[in-house]
Amino acid sequence: MQRVTGIGGIFLQSKKDHKKLLGWYDRHLGIKDDAAHNGIFWKWRHADNPVAIGETVFSIFSSGSDYLQPSPSGYMINFRVADLDWLLEQLRAEGVEILGNTEVYEYGKFAWIRDPEGNKIELWEPAPGYHFDGGMSAS
Repeated sequence: MQRVTGIGGIFLQSKKDHKKLLGWYDRHLGIKDDAAHNGIFWKWRHADNPVAIGETVFSIFSSGSDYLQPSPSGYMINFRVADLDWLLEQLRAEGVEILGNTEVYEYGKFAWIRDPEGNKIELWEPAPGYHFDGGMSAS
C-alpha cells in the first residue's frame, strides 16, 4: 500500500510580526490568508482519478502558537495518506516516534510523528468526499 499520497499542507510559524508576514505573502506572491479557515486552500484534481478533488493548505501561524511544537523548525509539512491506521502500525513497528493520539474531525483523521532531526510531521487521511469551503482552484 502507498504510504503518502500527496502534500496536504505546508505550515510556517512567524518568528516576528505575523500580520507583516501575511502581508508579504499577499503582496509578493498573491497568497491571501483566509482568516476563517486559517490559511489558503488550493483545490486540484487527482491525475489517476480526475473526478476526485484534493486540497492543499498553506498557513502561517503566529509566533505564540504551539501547533508546530515540539518541532525545532519553524515549519511543518502535512502529508496526505490513504490509510492512517495502517500507516501508524507500520511506523510504530519501524520505531518512528509518534506524538500524541490520532484526532478525528469531520474533514479527516490526523496524527503526528517526528523525523530523526526532531521535525514534526502531520499525517492526514482526508474524510471521503469532504471539501473545505472556499479555497482556490488549481487552473
